[in-house]
Amino acid sequence: MSETPHPEATPLLVVDDDVVVRGVISALLEDEGYAVTTVANAAAAEDALRAAEIPVVVSDVRMPGHDGFWLLERIRELRPDTAVIMLTGFGDTEAAVECLRSGAADYLLKPPKVTDLVRAIERALGRRKLALERRRYREGLELRVQKKTAELSRALVDLESTYSQTLWTLVAALDAREHETSDHSRRVVRYTLAIAERLGIPEREWAAIGRGALLHDIGKIGVPDAILLKPGTLTPDEWVEMRRHPQIGFDILRSVHFLAGPAELVLSHQERFDGGGYPRGLAGDAIPLAARVFAIADTFDAMTSDRPYRGRLPLEAARAEIARSAGTQLDPRCVAAFQSLSVDELAHLALPADGPGVPDAPGRMAVVDCSGL
Repeated sequence: MSETPHPEATPLLVVDDDVVVRGVISALLEDEGYAVTTVANAAAAEDALRAAEIPVVVSDVRMPGHDGFWLLERIRELRPDTAVIMLTGFGDTEAAVECLRSGAADYLLKPPKVTDLVRAIERALGRRKLALERRRYREGLELRVQKKTAELSRALVDLESTYSQTLWTLVAALDAREHETSDHSRRVVRYTLAIAERLGIPEREWAAIGRGALLHDIGKIGVPDAILLKPGTLTPDEWVEMRRHPQIGFDILRSVHFLAGPAELVLSHQERFDGGGYPRGLAGDAIPLAARVFAIADTFDAMTSDRPYRGRLPLEAARAEIARSAGTQLDPRCVAAFQSLSVDELAHLALPADGPGVPDAPGRMAVVDCSGL
């Protein structure tokens, strides 16, 4: 190997089994200001590339042992940013074409003219510089995108938390208006999602179903207090006004993108499986599945909660009443899913909680945070 010139000079590696060729090329390139290292074979060149980053390699194609094509492949693996200029014999056109196909930056006929060799090296270095700049730009862009994505994700989490708290606060206010406890809404959500789980509804759909269950009575915000809070029986005209609340709730929610699905449950939550409900008189599968599930949860919670005009029913009695309503008020398939929940599981779901809860996985009725609704 030759002496290493000035440390600021661009490093080059010359690979040729002919000692005379190595010496001539080395001398010419050192005169041009390059820091040249020479080796006699491809294996030695591989060792040199493992030891240091070398921007340009000038290599003969035909060498004993491993040839220039082998070395070119190894360079692509070890130092993909290194530019390779191949030297081919006169008339070896096929080898020259194969060099370019294999990723060489250029090829020259042996013996190369010094001007042609220097120009080839300068072109290779220029292309290498542009490639490195593009890669650095791309990596920097990817880092900026990752950073902005992380910031956006945090903002979305904060936004979701904010609107979830807003929804829960609104529902708590509606419950208070009807002299309900805020746990009424939480229980209905938990019952609804427990039934949805037993039905095999995909977990990705739970959030929309839970929001619909949570907001089912939001339309009552448009019902006058004189009707909503009337202790006695409603008149026919008052019933007409009361039965507007599903449509009112739907109209409130449907313009909010993430509440479009829940709005369908709100609109349909007073429909009956036999077609005797309102506001559209839907029957059977024409009623959205989420609304059919919710109807059981709402009915069960109504029966097992104290009311001014009656006390609560025991859980077993309420389960039996749900079973009797299958095929008339309630969807039999959803009733079967509800009946698969044991009394102990229902009692657990009915317990007051700091936050709403849902089954965390099939068969497990642990109460978990569901504030993301």
